[in-house]
Amino acid sequence: MNIDARIIVMTAAAALAAGCTPTDATLGNAVRTTMAAQVVNPEPVYDDAIPTTDAAKAAAAVDRYRTDRVKKPDTIRTTSGEGGGTPR
Repeated sequence: MNIDARIIVMTAAAALAAGCTPTDATLGNAVRTTMAAQVVNPEPVYDDAIPTTDAAKAAAAVDRYRTDRVKKPDTIRTTSGEGGGTPR
């Protein structure tokens, strides 16, 4: 078999193999969703102010973490103390 015939056979085999690969219909959905959200409202305005960041506060927090003097968070209750079961 000469070189031209080998190239033709290999090209045909590659084309057949490429036709057998499955395609994922959901490929790229995250990118399309993000783009759609930006197109709908490219500059959203929020009611709450964006909290400012302070480098000195961040450095102090890192220092407390490294020296094991982390501030305890406030306790937040997410239940009213009643048991579960059927509603009254």
